[in-house]
Amino acid sequence: MTTEKTSTEVNLTGIELQIGGMTCASCANRIEKKLNKLDGVEASVNYATEKASVTGPDTLDPQALIAEVEKTGYTATLPASKNTTGNSSDDEGESREDVEIRVLKQRLIGAAILAVPVIAMAMIPALQFDYWGFASLVLATPVVVWAGWPFHKAAWANFKHGAATMDTLIAVGTSAALIWSIIALFFGTAGQPGVVHPFELTISRTDGLGHIYLEVAAGVITFVLLGRYFEKTSKRQAGAALRALLELGAKEVSILRDGKEQRVPIEELNVGDEFVVRPGEKIATDGVITSGNSAIDASMLTGESVPVEVAVGDNVAGATVNAGGRLVIKATRVGSETQLSQMAKMVEDAQSGKAEIQRLVDRVSSVFVPIAIAVAAAALGGWLGAGFPISAAFTATVAVLIIACPCAMGLAAPTALLVGTGRGAQMGVLIKGPEVLESTRKVDTIVLDKTGTVTTGKMTLSDAITADGVDRAELLRLAGGLEDYSEHPIAQAIAAGATAEVGDLPAPESFDNVEGKGVQGVVEGHAIVAGRESLLNDWSMHLDENLTTAKQAAEAQGKTAITVGWDGQARGVLVVSDQIKPTSAEAIGQFKELGLTPVLLTGDNQTVAEQVASEVGIDRVVAEVLPKDKVDVVVGLQDEGKVVAMVGDGVNDAPALAQADLGLAMGTGTDVAIEAAEITLVRGDLRAAADAIRLSRRTLRTIKQNMFWAFGYNAIAIPIAAFGLLNPMLAGAAMAFSSVSVVSNSLRLRRFKAKADDQATLAGSVPAPAREPAQV
Repeated sequence: MTTEKTSTEVNLTGIELQIGGMTCASCANRIEKKLNKLDGVEASVNYATEKASVTGPDTLDPQALIAEVEKTGYTATLPASKNTTGNSSDDEGESREDVEIRVLKQRLIGAAILAVPVIAMAMIPALQFDYWGFASLVLATPVVVWAGWPFHKAAWANFKHGAATMDTLIAVGTSAALIWSIIALFFGTAGQPGVVHPFELTISRTDGLGHIYLEVAAGVITFVLLGRYFEKTSKRQAGAALRALLELGAKEVSILRDGKEQRVPIEELNVGDEFVVRPGEKIATDGVITSGNSAIDASMLTGESVPVEVAVGDNVAGATVNAGGRLVIKATRVGSETQLSQMAKMVEDAQSGKAEIQRLVDRVSSVFVPIAIAVAAAALGGWLGAGFPISAAFTATVAVLIIACPCAMGLAAPTALLVGTGRGAQMGVLIKGPEVLESTRKVDTIVLDKTGTVTTGKMTLSDAITADGVDRAELLRLAGGLEDYSEHPIAQAIAAGATAEVGDLPAPESFDNVEGKGVQGVVEGHAIVAGRESLLNDWSMHLDENLTTAKQAAEAQGKTAITVGWDGQARGVLVVSDQIKPTSAEAIGQFKELGLTPVLLTGDNQTVAEQVASEVGIDRVVAEVLPKDKVDVVVGLQDEGKVVAMVGDGVNDAPALAQADLGLAMGTGTDVAIEAAEITLVRGDLRAAADAIRLSRRTLRTIKQNMFWAFGYNAIAIPIAAFGLLNPMLAGAAMAFSSVSVVSNSLRLRRFKAKADDQATLAGSVPAPAREPAQV
C-alpha cells in the first residue's frame, strides 16, 4: 500500500444513485455491468443499501446514467437533497423505503389470510370437503396474482431484457403450480367430489391430473413475502446507526446579530457567525469558543461518556451537547464540512462499497439463476425419462426453482458490512471501506506514534520540589504568575498546573523573556527567575543537593525540569512532562490479546521513549526518528515480512499511515492524518484502535459465516429438491428462512461492545464484598 491511494484524478466526478426494483444480488450485478459498459465509467451497485456509486468524467450526465439503469428494467433517482444538518429535505413525508415496507406488509397480510386456509385444507384430509379444490382456487388465485404481482412484474421486465433473477424462479414456479392446478381441476380428476390428497414431504406416484398444487403456489408466495418483509425491515434496522448519525444535528440556532440573539434555521448559519449555546442545547456546528466555559458531552460522536471541559479558544464539534454554562461560539465549518457530516459520509461510503469476498458472490450469483433453471429443466427431463408421472416431475421441478433463489447470497456480505460499520460509528470508530476488513485480519504488528497517541501530546505539570524552608504553594503561585505571561507550551503547562492547585495567579510587575533560557521578572516584589539551570547561575543562584538530585532524576525519566529562584536563592524545581494517557497501558494489553506486536515510534530521545514504553508494556522501541523517516520504519517492518498497522495523529504521521497495511488515525489529530488512514478513531483513546480491529475482524467473520450458510444451503437443498425429497411449499419456507437467518446473524453485530464496556459489565455482575450490601 502506498501513498498513491490518497490521490484523486481531478477530471473524475462521483455520482450516487438510489436504485429501485432490485430483488437479489443478480439484479445488482446486472445494473453494475450495464453501467460499467459506458465509456470511462466505473460503477459499484450495492444490493443491501440499494445504491449505485458511479465515478467517471466530469462531463458525466446523471440523467444518462438513470436512463441506462431504466433500460435494464429498474428505476434510478438522485438522492434527496440534504440540508446542513444532514437531514433529507422531505423528512416530514413518508420515505420511499417506508412506502415499500408499508405496501409489502399489506401484500403479506392479505396473502397470509388467504393462504392459511388453502394450506390447511391441503395438509389436513379431514378439511377436504367436496369441491374443496375449487375453494382453494378461489383463495389462492389472489395470492398468486395480486400478492405475487411484484415477482411477476420483475420477472417479465427481466425477460424482456434477456435476463433471469430470483423473481424469475418464483414467478415461473408459482405460475406453473397455479396453471397446473386449474387444468387438473377443470380437465382432470382433481375437481371431482370426494377426492382427498394426503400431505406428503416427498414425491409419490400419482395420477398426473389428479393432484393440485395451490398450497404450493400460495404458500411459496406468502413465505417469500414474509422473508422479503423481514429482509427489508432488518436492512432498515441495519442502517439505523447512519440515520441516527444524520439526525444528530441541531435544527435551529441562536445567532448573535448586532449583540442580540436571533433564532433562525440551521441553514442560515454561515462561517464566521457567532451563536449562543445554552446548557442542555446541542452545538449547532463546528466552531471555536469565544466566550464562556463549560463541559461538552460528545458521547454521540466519540462514544466517550465523560464530558470534556472546554473554555475560550477550544474547538467544539457540532451535534455535541453543552452540559454546563452558556457558550458563545464562532462557526468555523458548516454544512457538509462539519465533523458530523464528514463522519456520516465516511460511514455511508463504507456501507456502499464492496469487500473482495462480495465481488466473488456477485460473480457467482450472476450465473447462478441460469444454472438453477438448467438444473430444474434437467430434473424435469430426468423424472419424465425415468417413467415417473408428469405430476412427480413437475413437483420436483417447482421445488428446484423455488429453493434455488439466491437471496441469502446477495445479503451475506452487505448486511454484515452495513451493521458492522454502523455499530462502529456509534462507538466512534469510522471504517472507510470494506477492503479494510481484509487488512485487519492479516495485521500482526502495530506501530504507535508516541506523542498524541500513547501520550496526551500536551505538557503538564507533574511535580514541584521545593528547597528547604520554601512553601510549595508559594513556589507554584510566584513561578506560575511569571510563566503565565509566556506563550511557551512548557510555561503554559506550569501556569495551568499552578492555577489548578493554588487558584488565581498574581500578575507580574515586570516580565522579560530570555531567549533559549527561560523568563525573568518581578512578582509581588520578588525578582524571580525560571528556566534552565544556567539562567539561575547567571544570577548567582545555585541548586542545593536535594534540588540537583530531583532535577537529575526527572531528566533521567525523560521529563523537563524547570529551575526557579528568587531573591538571590534557588527555591525549587518544577517538573513538566507529556503525560501518558491513562488508558494506553490497557490498550497495549488488548493489542497483545489480539496477537499484535506493539512498536513505539517517536522522534524523542531513546531515554524518554524507553521510559514511556516500559510504563505501558511495549518491548520494541524505535526512537530519535525524524518525521520524514517514519515511512522508512514502516517499510523496514514490512520488509521483515510483517503486516503493519500504524496509529498516528499528526501531519508528519500521514505518509506512514498511508504506507502501512492498515492506517488508524486519532480523530483528535490533523485532517491530513485522518485522510491518509483507513480507520478513524473519533475519540483520542488508544483502546478505540483495539476495538476497531476487533470489530473489523468480527464483521469479516460474520460475512464468512453468512457466506458459508448461503452457499451451503443452496449446495445441499438443490439436489434434495431435484431428487424429489422436498415439498415445494417447504422449499419456499426454507428459502425465505435462509435470507432471514443471514440478516439476523448480521444484526448480532449491533450487540458488539468495546472491551472496556464488556469488562465494566462483567465487573458489575460480581457481588460486592460481604461487609457491604451488594448493589445492582
